[in-house]
Amino acid sequence: MMFSRPSPHKDFGVFLPVANGGWIVSATTPTLDGLYAQNRAAAVLADEIGLDFVMSMGKFRGFGGETDHWGTSLESVTLMAAIAEATKRVRIWATVHPLLQNPAVAAKMIATLDQISGGRAGLNIVAGAYKAEFDQMSAWDDSLSHDDRYALAEEWTTIVKRLWTEDSVDFSGRYFTMKDCQSKPKPLARPRPELICAGMSDRGFQFSVREADACFIGGRSREEHREASRRAKRMAADLGRSVRTYAMCTVIHGSTDAAAQALVARYAEGADIGAILAMLASWGVPADRLQATARQQGAFMTQTVVGSPASCREQIEAFVTACELDGLMLIFPDYVEGLSMFGAEILPGLRAVFS
Repeated sequence: MMFSRPSPHKDFGVFLPVANGGWIVSATTPTLDGLYAQNRAAAVLADEIGLDFVMSMGKFRGFGGETDHWGTSLESVTLMAAIAEATKRVRIWATVHPLLQNPAVAAKMIATLDQISGGRAGLNIVAGAYKAEFDQMSAWDDSLSHDDRYALAEEWTTIVKRLWTEDSVDFSGRYFTMKDCQSKPKPLARPRPELICAGMSDRGFQFSVREADACFIGGRSREEHREASRRAKRMAADLGRSVRTYAMCTVIHGSTDAAAQALVARYAEGADIGAILAMLASWGVPADRLQATARQQGAFMTQTVVGSPASCREQIEAFVTACELDGLMLIFPDYVEGLSMFGAEILPGLRAVFS
């Protein structure tokens, strides 16, 4: 079966700095405190420069280390309700964990966010979870396997979708039972709020392409990103539907390529090894591989483009094109400085190419 190629238009959005330290695990980066003022400023700038979406993750426990990386974080849905009031056009994507929220409660929360935002809400579903983060609040069930958690998320998502569109929902599943369950008001978005997911395991891919409108993919190289994008689109096509593929990208810019590389070197020197090791352990990296993996990964958590604004634009264009992506979610060491530069010197060129 033929599968869909990315459309000419590309979405560019921003991953809000909802947790301290952002996505560079280092003691020498600009301060990101994980608090509201910085998140509001980033979202308002994203809206003003014409980005397509803003997204916040859901995080409930950090990774320690000398920086207490991600130890301070805001709750996603309540943050995005405030962001919705502060912005006018940009799409608002909040994160919910099916393990933590009853689907009827989540459906109501996102419908409320959609009402506040005038139809701009989206839901990022995190089906997997990290044991230590959830065990601290008695929300971890050891009897559920990795695949079980995705089966639970499928039931959960089915119920949420139905509550957004149906007057009454009856549902009897393995994990949830709904009895004449009602949820009003309905979302304003048509046909419903966007659903976003990220899952790189086989089971995660199956869930994402079956349930979501867009999925985040990853990889250690352009080739791995491209294959993941193609795989998602092939699987969606086999199901008679389509899915957009996005990746994350950190932008480190300077007045020249050399100045930007100097920033990278400074951030790398400040790598918080304690936090990096804890993060990798939470991702399931075996203990005997932690040190080697930490050295390989370093302080940077995502695909990174480095250079002058012109160089960064060229790298972003090449990355999106080579990996056959439908969009990027952007990360910056300093969001105000980075977004201001991106809106003035990078985004117009990307819009001209990807129109």
